[in-house]
Amino acid sequence: MEEIKTKAARMPSKVESLIPIIFLLTIMICNFALGWGQDPHIPVLMACCVAVIVGKVCHFTFADMLAGALNAVSQSLEAIIIILCVGCLIGSFEWAGTIPAVVYYGLKLISPSLFLPLACILCAAVGIAIGSAWTVTATLGIAFMAIGTTMGLNPALVAGMILSGACCGDKFSPLSDSTNLAAGSAQTGLFDHVRAMVTTTFPSLVIAILIYTIISLKGSAEYDPELANGLSQAIIDHYDYMSPILLLPLIAIVVVALLKLPALAGVLIVSAVGCVFAVIFQGATFSDCITMTHYGYSAETGNELCDTLVNKGGMNAMLWTNNLVIVAVAFGGILQTIGAVESLLGSLIKKVKTPFQLIAVTIITSVFCITTMCDQYLGLIIPASMYKDKFDEMGLSRNMLSRTLEDGGTLWSPLVPWSSCGAYHSSILGVPTLSYIPYTFMNLINPVFALVTAAFGLNIMYADGTRTNIFGKLVQGSVAGAPKEAHEKALAALAEIRKNEK
Repeated sequence: MEEIKTKAARMPSKVESLIPIIFLLTIMICNFALGWGQDPHIPVLMACCVAVIVGKVCHFTFADMLAGALNAVSQSLEAIIIILCVGCLIGSFEWAGTIPAVVYYGLKLISPSLFLPLACILCAAVGIAIGSAWTVTATLGIAFMAIGTTMGLNPALVAGMILSGACCGDKFSPLSDSTNLAAGSAQTGLFDHVRAMVTTTFPSLVIAILIYTIISLKGSAEYDPELANGLSQAIIDHYDYMSPILLLPLIAIVVVALLKLPALAGVLIVSAVGCVFAVIFQGATFSDCITMTHYGYSAETGNELCDTLVNKGGMNAMLWTNNLVIVAVAFGGILQTIGAVESLLGSLIKKVKTPFQLIAVTIITSVFCITTMCDQYLGLIIPASMYKDKFDEMGLSRNMLSRTLEDGGTLWSPLVPWSSCGAYHSSILGVPTLSYIPYTFMNLINPVFALVTAAFGLNIMYADGTRTNIFGKLVQGSVAGAPKEAHEKALAALAEIRKNEK
């Protein structure tokens, strides 16, 4: 019996690699431009099929591609379960009256003329404390959307403000999974990574807050107190009990973060706290707790805005998001298996000669991976593996690599409608991704700021701990963590570069 010979798999050409990506982007653009109003799930699934066809042309087996897709989904299972449990958290907070309490007291305390900058700062602060932009969106985000609506603000503007603050806080938090992943992928110290981000992320946040301040001051005259008063009265009339005590579950989020509990355990504990408050203060039963965590909170208050605020949450409400996450991550897994990204971008590294070019290529790769592979984590892991040696060869520090990964990857993820982050935030805030993109000033400014400063030789961080500051002056700082061999290689390369510059 003759053995069946199979051809060895090959890397797809650039044209072949682009086929599934162009297919997906074409459908999504047509969906938006022509007003089809279709969800992205089936288009992404169709793109998976196209990617499999390309893989077969390149002699990959279906089994290998399926394994790549399943492995990618497997790596995202924790995130999928967390998304479901965030739905439980929202449902319990709504029934307990915690989120409505934030709205009620926020309407009384926050001046319309400074709402946007103050809310952005608060989202950033809470994001740092809890390490999760997703949780900030699901709690403060829902409340601020309601408050912003009463002030006559564009919902897309409010959503953009919330994400600017939440994503910035997430980036800076040592408790954030993306922060830890960026540092781990670059093989540098966590706090070395956080310190590096101060040079690009903090100035970007300041600029974004200034823009929000200007917009708030210009739009404050449109504030309609009757809308706010109507919402406040509806909240008071509907809930059995309303006092600042109902804000305590928010403190529970911070406590859980400080205890450094795993994200899933933390979300479940805080959800349980919300249920306890619902039982004690709103008269909920044990059966109600099961209902609120599964199906969310449902009520008719007689006020349309209040109904929109309180009728949210539940595990069931997160299935739309999770369905998209599964097919999107599977698509990314197939592309990774057949080597599409390496084929398209691998040659770029050979043309890189300056730190600015390296930063630009790293950011472009992160954005490309997230846009095409629909997963934030792949947007951090793949560029790190592709370019970390190049950072060493140019005498740059590993925390500069990790900083660049966050400048591009982490902040871009919520801006892609078919990514897990984009789908989640859009679903929670009730605003289409493409609508809030122009107002996510922090997310848009940060990568541009990083590129512009690097183009002028600013904010460049070297392996020996020196860096050029915002004024271009070389100053001594702390040496960032890195593998011993890589660090020695980077120091030798830096010494040679500076020798040649003299």
